Amino acid sequence: MARPIKVMIASEDVRAELERRAKASTSAHRDRFRSKIILLRLDGLRIKDVAGRTNTSMPTVSMWSNRFERFGLEGLKDKTGRGRKPSIPAAKIERVITEATRPLEGRTRWSVRTMGRHAGMSHSTVQRIWAKNDLKPHVTKTFKLSNDPKFEEKFWDVIGLYLDPPAKALVLCCDEKSQCQALERTQLGLPLAPKRPRTMTHDYKRHGTVTLFAALNTIEGKLIARTEERHTHVEWLRFLKQIDRETPKNLDIHLIQDNYATHKHPKVKAWLGRHKRFKSHFTPTSSSWMNLVERFFADLTEDVIRTGSFASVGELVSDIKVYLAGRNANPRPSKWKAEGAAILEKINRARAALDKLEAA
Repeated sequence: MARPIKVMIASEDVRAELERRAKASTSAHRDRFRSKIILLRLDGLRIKDVAGRTNTSMPTVSMWSNRFERFGLEGLKDKTGRGRKPSIPAAKIERVITEATRPLEGRTRWSVRTMGRHAGMSHSTVQRIWAKNDLKPHVTKTFKLSNDPKFEEKFWDVIGLYLDPPAKALVLCCDEKSQCQALERTQLGLPLAPKRPRTMTHDYKRHGTVTLFAALNTIEGKLIARTEERHTHVEWLRFLKQIDRETPKNLDIHLIQDNYATHKHPKVKAWLGRHKRFKSHFTPTSSSWMNLVERFFADLTEDVIRTGSFASVGELVSDIKVYLAGRNANPRPSKWKAEGAAILEKINRARAALDKLEAA
């Protein structure tokens, strides 16, 4: 007579956790493997059948089954003290971590090799320690906190226009991208090919610059734009008049712009005073990231200007106009998704950290 199969049972919560571990791509392999063994045993399969399905031995299935029966989910964990003992002293690891923010005199940062020589270990070991502790001495991010005394007032004014635009009005994010350079590469580059990126020469000839004025309609995603040789209040006024011509007369125009002196020139203010449907809204100083048209300027730089080669300013202007036409033919609405309160909290944390550094 065959030996009866020993039935294993578990609560719904425990089974759900086992299924999560067995399917989660972020679970360690050992956790997925052990969870699958227990789930098969809970389904009533024999040890021999489970071993065949999981491509392991019967003693392994028996061991994890017994540990699960005795200790539950805790029994599927490795016992403490098992495995290879660390070969690097804890003091050395601590040194690599704590000194990552204190480079040698005359240097601004550590590299994995300089730290390896300093700590007496291989650079690959330093890299593993830094990666495990999420330390990246080679990465530097730029930032600047606004010192605008009316920061929060301007911040909520602009955010409010994005999240709750006024009725019978257009919200236009306006700015100028100055000094767009018409650079001609001295030699032809190689095109993109398998196993080879496209190439271009590092040197170039300068053929002048152009300024692009742009106003982004945040609801529709369309752009009103013009190019000029300069970017004084005279050109800015011409751009405002173009906006006036190309927008419906029955709509108010809310302009989101930065604090560039050109935007506040007396003649500009006088023109705006005569055209009451134009309402000016200014981002806080050093806060160009709040102006959504900057996203378009970044795309234009990457897609057209930075990797292009232009024999004249006219060629550059022509390519910019083609790019603009393509964007307007297939516009994408610009949406503000970040929560204002979360942004302010992050800014306040940064200010507190800087104040702490200054006081030290």
